[in-house]
Amino acid sequence: MSHSGIIFPGIIACFAVSLTATVIVPNAQLGSLSPEFKEEDGRVVDSYPVADVSLAARGKEVYVSQGCQSCHTQVVRGNDTADVERGWGVRKTVPRDYLFENPPVIGAGRLGPDLANVGSKSWRNEPADDPYKPEKRDAAWQMLHLYHPTAVSKLSNMPSYSFLFKTHRIAGSGDKDALKGLPKSLLPKEGFEIIPSADAKALVAYLLSLDRSHSLKEAPVVAATAPTGK
Repeated sequence: MSHSGIIFPGIIACFAVSLTATVIVPNAQLGSLSPEFKEEDGRVVDSYPVADVSLAARGKEVYVSQGCQSCHTQVVRGNDTADVERGWGVRKTVPRDYLFENPPVIGAGRLGPDLANVGSKSWRNEPADDPYKPEKRDAAWQMLHLYHPTAVSKLSNMPSYSFLFKTHRIAGSGDKDALKGLPKSLLPKEGFEIIPSADAKALVAYLLSLDRSHSLKEAPVVAATAPTGK
């Protein structure tokens, strides 16, 4: 007895389900999306999101090549989860946030904090022993954190990315991008300074560009500022 009358329709059905799940449904969710515009007096004063063609775009390539997405996500889960309470965002992440992301770097795990809003003013990250205030998490802070994470966050379990930096002899008044604020145990020998590479600069530019705190019609802001709870 031939089973072809069952097998072939089954193959076609599996193909149809796969096509629907991987192509049709995602296209229905994202295909019709466009940036959200804010207007005042008939003029567009703000739009979100925007395509990034700056140094941060190169930084995203470094982020992916270094496997940062293995330990960090870039998606704040629904408002009823602990993500907002942790201060990882002021609203949930929605498909519109990834409109110009190709590919989107959603991440595979959370051994470290979510980074969807690491560049926003309201971003918080425990532990409480961190001596830096959130508004001081600028490029200089991020550089130190990349070079030696525990230099700025004692309980950090992030590996050091010191290979993205070079130690050079100081010339003249020194390099304006040289690391500052290193603890004595990490200072180079006298007459030398630690300089970030082009990849380190691009990576930090990318991190500081991550800001999904814009209020959207499908995802309004639920917290004016991120709370400090863990």
